[in-house]
Amino acid sequence: MNGALAIVSQGIKFPESAIVAYEVTVKYEEDAIYQEGKVVARAVGPEVRLDVREIFFAEINSSDDLVLPEECEFQKYRLMIQRIEYASRIDKNAPEKGRVLRGAVAEILGYREQ
Repeated sequence: MNGALAIVSQGIKFPESAIVAYEVTVKYEEDAIYQEGKVVARAVGPEVRLDVREIFFAEINSSDDLVLPEECEFQKYRLMIQRIEYASRIDKNAPEKGRVLRGAVAEILGYREQ
């Protein structure tokens, strides 16, 4: 081979310049809760309690797309929300927040893969 082409499979040839290492760099937002790689809610006042493997959230808002009780990701953690003190479909004082969950506690299941 002269270096200009690389054989990938089944005799298909691609320019070597087209073959690069594929690296996904996802920038996780500090206040975002994710499911299946999509932002599904926003966290306010998170308190990580590593000694009991949980995170307390003063509020989780914009959570209309958050599926409970499904696994989710927050910062570097994989979580399952276990308890919610108060839930409201619409906060009359701030309707732009969508569904609001207050006093939510999530169990830390592990760490998200990086």
